[in-house]
Amino acid sequence: MPSPPLTRRQLLRGAAAGIVGAAGASRAHAAAGVTTQRDAASPYADDVLPPGVRSRFVSNVNGIRMHVLEAGGRATARAGVLLLHGFPELAYSWRRLIPALAHAGYHVLAPDLRGYGRTASTDVRYDDDLRPFRMLNEVRDMLSLVSAFGYREIHLAGHDFGSLVASWCAIARPDVFRSVVLMSAPFGGTARLPFGTADGSPGREAADAPATDIDADLAALDPPRWHYRRFYATREANDDLWRAPQGVHDFLRAYYHMKSADWSGNQPEPLGEWSAAALARLPRYYVLNLGRGMAETVAEHMPSPAEIAACEWLPDDELRVYSAEYERTGFQGGLQWYRSVSSVSSIFGGGINADLQVFAGRTIDQPSLFIAGAHDWGIHQRPGALERMETQACTDLRGLHLLDGAGHWVQQEKSAEVNRLVLDFLRSL
Repeated sequence: MPSPPLTRRQLLRGAAAGIVGAAGASRAHAAAGVTTQRDAASPYADDVLPPGVRSRFVSNVNGIRMHVLEAGGRATARAGVLLLHGFPELAYSWRRLIPALAHAGYHVLAPDLRGYGRTASTDVRYDDDLRPFRMLNEVRDMLSLVSAFGYREIHLAGHDFGSLVASWCAIARPDVFRSVVLMSAPFGGTARLPFGTADGSPGREAADAPATDIDADLAALDPPRWHYRRFYATREANDDLWRAPQGVHDFLRAYYHMKSADWSGNQPEPLGEWSAAALARLPRYYVLNLGRGMAETVAEHMPSPAEIAACEWLPDDELRVYSAEYERTGFQGGLQWYRSVSSVSSIFGGGINADLQVFAGRTIDQPSLFIAGAHDWGIHQRPGALERMETQACTDLRGLHLLDGAGHWVQQEKSAEVNRLVLDFLRSL
């Protein structure tokens, strides 16, 4: 008789087994990890967006058709501002900052990044070539988009993964990206190459490059754990999120809730060191129980109907914009970047990809600003990064703001305060 199909839990445990070297962990029955693209050809309907914000497409942006939210116009603008979203998000995450910037006279561009939303114009599969999703190509995407709109220089802001892209844009092309606002993900700096080794001495490696095999160390904990970025790189991750038993809408509701200030478990503090014992203090959405997926992890913390009704920063009709897009596309387009780096430790080192080592030792010298929620564990998940950003990586950091009452989704949870801080920063330049 044929074997019965594996359950979702068994699929995830099979993925986790690879970390600890368990034999026989087959992926033969794993989900294909395909995002189906049924209808991404149209822009958003007018009633989805705030007044004055336009949904449009720009062709041949580094070889892809990119969906962009736009407000204001280049002809009358004091300057252009480019806004980069995170994971699992969309350009729509900037829906409250875009009108504020446009009203102040700026021409605002917020793209769905490569693989996300309506930019994901072709199926994205787990086994696809990862080179388009490497960080340096994400920078090329932004350069191509800025050029398509006729800008030779522009201001830049990024949140979460978009903060990382914004940081590398600022490092790679300071002549184009004239200032940068980073949100929720501090930039701890570029890598350092081994130095002074020509005569056989040990030299000096990057101070921020973790030496430990953190995956193995986390798996050895009791109970065993695995890092969310390791999970996101597995074949099973897309199916876990896209085919969540609770549905995409409720998965996103629980995920956004659990990483916001609305969840009482978010009382962050510095971890002190890069070790499994230290990382185990992070909430389960950062360091999951080994073999458990993200959908199951956050389902236990689904907010109550009363909590959902009280969530002014993300009412259900706005959440539906996200869930409708991800129900259509799946999550693989956003997950590909996690696969493009070799390990969790390499993500948290300065290089990320080998092709970025050409920027070893470079700093962000443009005017910069950092904003995050005071209840965001994300600012501490890479021990020491916040401090290095403040003292080394950003040489003209003009403010570091941790906003009370906000978690990871700071520009949504505290939009009025973020709008004011960004506008004050831009006007000061």
